[in-house]
Amino acid sequence: MQNFLSKIKLMWTDVVLRKKVFFLFFILIVFRLLSVIPIPSVDTGELTRFLTNNQFFGILNIFSGGGLSNLSIVMLGVGPYITSSIIMQLLTIMVPALKKIYHEEGEAGRKKFTMYSRFLTVPLAALQGFGLLALLEKQNILKDLTAFDRVTNLVIIVAGALFIMWLGELASEFGIGNGVSLIIFAGIVSTLPANVAQFIEYKYDIAQLPIYLAFLLISLFIIAGVVLVTEAERPISVTYAKRVRGMKMYGGGSTYLPLRVNQAGVIPIIFALSIVSFPQMIGSFLAVSTNSVLLKISRVLSEFSATSWLYGIIYFILVFLFTYFYTAVTFDPEQLATNLQKNGAFIPGIRPGTHTSDYISKVLGHITLLGASFLAFVAILPLVMQYLTKEAAFALGGTSILIVVSVVLDLIKKIDAQISMREY
Repeated sequence: MQNFLSKIKLMWTDVVLRKKVFFLFFILIVFRLLSVIPIPSVDTGELTRFLTNNQFFGILNIFSGGGLSNLSIVMLGVGPYITSSIIMQLLTIMVPALKKIYHEEGEAGRKKFTMYSRFLTVPLAALQGFGLLALLEKQNILKDLTAFDRVTNLVIIVAGALFIMWLGELASEFGIGNGVSLIIFAGIVSTLPANVAQFIEYKYDIAQLPIYLAFLLISLFIIAGVVLVTEAERPISVTYAKRVRGMKMYGGGSTYLPLRVNQAGVIPIIFALSIVSFPQMIGSFLAVSTNSVLLKISRVLSEFSATSWLYGIIYFILVFLFTYFYTAVTFDPEQLATNLQKNGAFIPGIRPGTHTSDYISKVLGHITLLGASFLAFVAILPLVMQYLTKEAAFALGGTSILIVVSVVLDLIKKIDAQISMREY
């Protein structure tokens, strides 16, 4: 406790660190102010009805930082930017030139890679915004729009998405932590007081008290499990060879290479939710059709929701597979083995080069099995609670918990790193 208080004191007394914290708060305040400014011609009653128990738009609302719940000018949030970043990372597998830029050109390559992600954000934001506005207009949430109104709304929300992307990057550069993740975190946390008040006023039922207590215990289990798995590492011993230069001997010694059990974080859950929620989005589009065949398809797609066991099984499998996939995209054993060899380091008992790469891949596969299994299990726990209670909010609440815990852990690590750097 004393160590914690001393770190808080140091964070407050250090001018540079204090400025970073205040700047981060300023960015989050600006974002929250923008998220309550709606676009024109919104029917709030129809919007509330449409968003009720609609899990797909509940997920979009999470990643928009709460901006979609009132159709604000930043309703797209950081969604297009996250999508473009994911696409660019996937392209590193298929395009060798991008892989070289990302892994071999250092900080300059990272900046160039980020620039490409920004460019890709623009068409993605326009495409997502156009589809979203068209769906909302078909649902009579946006009424009496002219062609000029449609173009204006599209320009506004695309500009809002780009502005939020810029705010996130400013928060990352001049603040503390990952700005994009913190924007999502701020949107989730901002809805907490209203959700608690609504629960107390409308949802409280003494007969269902055991279920609510069970949900609370599961939430605590999820938080503890995410912290444990996120912090868990598998150390691999690494030895540096001794080198003789002139009359002196340099190098030698041993250290270890930490491999995280869950290298992918919550990204697999984001991927999986996007895919399993897509049928519900298509069903919402087709629900306003007058064609009997399309209406039948819409009902079938709408039944594929979080209340079905098929949904839960597919969700579990997708989270499990995406954990492996994203780990393979972001972690390159060959590059790591090459860097170790260049620096005169080796794993005891393992030959440098290909053998080292194969060994790291084998160890990573074993620990990722544990991380993927746990992440998939934790992801479907809220769905089980939703199935038992018939409350869609439980499923979204579980996703929010996973994101919030991961972001808080990352923020704590960044603050500790800043404090440690200033202590030294």
